[in-house]
Parts: sequence; structure tokens; C-alpha cells
Amino acid sequence: MLNDQNVKVLIIEDDLGIAEIHRRNLMKIEGFDAIGIATSKNEAETLLDVLAPDLVLLDLYLPDGNGLDILRYLRQQEHACDVILITADREVETLQQAMRGGVVDYLLKPVVFSRLQEALHKYLKQKNKLGSIDDLDQSMVDSMIFNAFTGTTQGGHLPKGIDKMTLDKVRVLFDQHAQITADKSGELIGASRTTARRYLEHLISAGELQADLHYGTVGRPERTYKKTRG
Repeated sequence: MLNDQNVKVLIIEDDLGIAEIHRRNLMKIEGFDAIGIATSKNEAETLLDVLAPDLVLLDLYLPDGNGLDILRYLRQQEHACDVILITADREVETLQQAMRGGVVDYLLKPVVFSRLQEALHKYLKQKNKLGSIDDLDQSMVDSMIFNAFTGTTQGGHLPKGIDKMTLDKVRVLFDQHAQITADKSGELIGASRTTARRYLEHLISAGELQADLHYGTVGRPERTYKKTRG
């Protein structure tokens, strides 16, 4: 049963299996309800008009169009709807177009649950903050705009669970390694794989790293991290 107080989320994704993963992940995150799934541009535009979601998880490539076209459609129709773009496209121009369209976050596939959860928590926190104030001052604007693209908290502090000393240790790893896994990172900094991965994912959200999946001859695919291209 949907909660009227929750953020209503429409999932636009051409792969129904991935869309279902997003839907199930949303069920695990308090404050959000998945209200529909669209697997094409035509279906997406219909559901946007009918369901009026608060937030869209938007795939870039659709069988009959492009996610950026949907983003433009949203703005032209003046829908009061925010967008998180989810894509395998790693072109800088795509990111620039998405930012011009006003996306609140940009996630690269394959998306891990922790990164999606971080994006949604950050979105909900800012939405609630905006809903609780009557007017703005410049410092509040600066903190919100800055936080939207760096993942830091007000005043430039690091998010909960991230400390500067360990973060610097992780950054140094990429001076000696072109790419590295969470397992190896944890081993080198003397931390668990889970801890290392939290720092690596933070650096992805800050735009310093990117991740790829590598398939070995045996076992599950491994997520490897490397510096973003400058």
C-alpha cells in the first residue's frame, strides 16, 4: 500500500529485469514508493502525465528514443518532477546535457544498492529541507548547490562514516594502481572490503573515480575502480 507522504517514483528503464531490481531496492528505502515502470519513451511520457511522479529514475537508452528527450519533455511540459539519470554512457557530453536538464544525480551502471541509497537519501534530505523553510539566504543556497554535486554535508564536512585520513589513504592507492578492487583496497589500507568499498563509492559520488565490471574465468564479476579521466 502506498504512503501519501512518501516520494512517488517512476522507473523508466528498457530492461524489465533491471527495472524490477530498482523497484525492489526502492522497497528497502524508507520514504519512497515505486508507482510505475515504463520500458519505452512513449510509455514513459504517458505515465509521467497520468501518474505525476515526484522523482524519476531515468535510463538513457530506450527502444523508441532517448532519456535526454524525456528530460526535455519534462521541462517543456513544466512537470514538477526531479530526475536521477541512470546510464552506462560514460561520455562527458552526456553528463553535461543531463546537468543542463537539471538532473539531481547521475548514476553509472551497474548501480550498486549503496550508491542508489545514498543518492535517494541525499535527495530526500534536501527535499525535506526545502519544504521546511520560507525563504533563502546565500549560505543556504551555496550549501545546497555544492552538496548536490560533491556529496558533502553543510560546511564542507565529509558524510557520516567517511573520515579524511582513511579517504586520503584510498586516494593514494590510485597513484600506484591504474585500477583496483575493493578487496585489494581494503588489504592495502588495512580495512575490511566493506569499509574500502564505502570509501570507493564515496569517491565515485564525488566524481573522482569510476567503476567497471570485469568478468573472470570463474566466479562472479568483480567491480574495479579507477580514476575518472580529467
